[in-house]
Amino acid sequence: MAAHNGNNDQSGSWGGGPNPGPPDLEKLARQGINNLRQLLPGGGSGNILIPALIVLIGLGAWTAYYTVPSDSVAVVQRFGKYLKEVQPGLHFKLPLGIDVATIVPVKRQLKQEFGFSTAGSTDLFQSPVDGKRETEMVTGDLNAALVEWVVQYRISNPRKFLFEVREPGATLRYVSESVMREVVGDRTVDEVITVGRQEIEIEALEKMQLLSSKYAMGISIDQVQLKNINPPLPVQESFNEVNQAQQEKEKLINEARRDYNKVIPLAEGEKDQRIREADGYRLKRINEAEGDVARFNALLTEYSKAPEVTRRRIYIETLQEVMPGIRSKIILDEQTPNLLPLLNLGGQKGVQP
Repeated sequence: MAAHNGNNDQSGSWGGGPNPGPPDLEKLARQGINNLRQLLPGGGSGNILIPALIVLIGLGAWTAYYTVPSDSVAVVQRFGKYLKEVQPGLHFKLPLGIDVATIVPVKRQLKQEFGFSTAGSTDLFQSPVDGKRETEMVTGDLNAALVEWVVQYRISNPRKFLFEVREPGATLRYVSESVMREVVGDRTVDEVITVGRQEIEIEALEKMQLLSSKYAMGISIDQVQLKNINPPLPVQESFNEVNQAQQEKEKLINEARRDYNKVIPLAEGEKDQRIREADGYRLKRINEAEGDVARFNALLTEYSKAPEVTRRRIYIETLQEVMPGIRSKIILDEQTPNLLPLLNLGGQKGVQP
């Protein structure tokens, strides 16, 4: 990470009055040259020290100020030793390499990509890596898988980030790869590819943050996100066939469940309807039987009071119910030697004497 020692946007206060403007470097250099000419013998004409002093003064003025972006802080070193941290804004330092300011983006979310690379990535360490080797992993059921993932992190402690670890970017990469291999190795290939992705991300995040704190890297892990997970190329076709078979199996199961949910509730409804009809018929028959019993008991009570009258009334009522349904009627009388036909008159409800 290179230190930012200066830029062309120089501003600040050089003393002399309220709100002075930026210093005129040309005027200062001209005054310095005149002073040196007065000090040197013979007015210093033609002396080689004058151009060198001009260059030295210009270089010192150029490297005496620096600007820290709003999403960063500057770590200042004096003769290589840590001095202080500087907040965003325009600042001044000792020139000519005495003070070195290193810009550290502490408010920016950075990321490292494993197995692939994206244009415009926010990785501070664009070191060449073997993406294919990183993604080749062995799962817990001794199957192989190609796992691609992203680690998003922030720099939480600039001093530790710069001075505690020699190469923090490479160290973070090694830590991330080690943790991901461990987590993937504890699960089957089906869990890694399908249902276990979220658990892997959560567990990997916790372990990466634990190791980052242990190594005092000054890094805070924000998120671990799995991307593409595929079997190795030699077996990818066979693996896809297995996946298609599993998808077909799930499809058939879902269709069977759909038919089940369609037929079984209908049968359950018909069953409940039949049960309710049977209960209604049972209650009807019970009520009718109870009514017949009550009517018979009432008739029996009246019969016990006047048996002959009741018997004759029952006989007559029975004939009134039966006779209209008989088409041919013959009346026999012991005192009558011949048959007496009884004509069946249409619409006649009873027998007229």
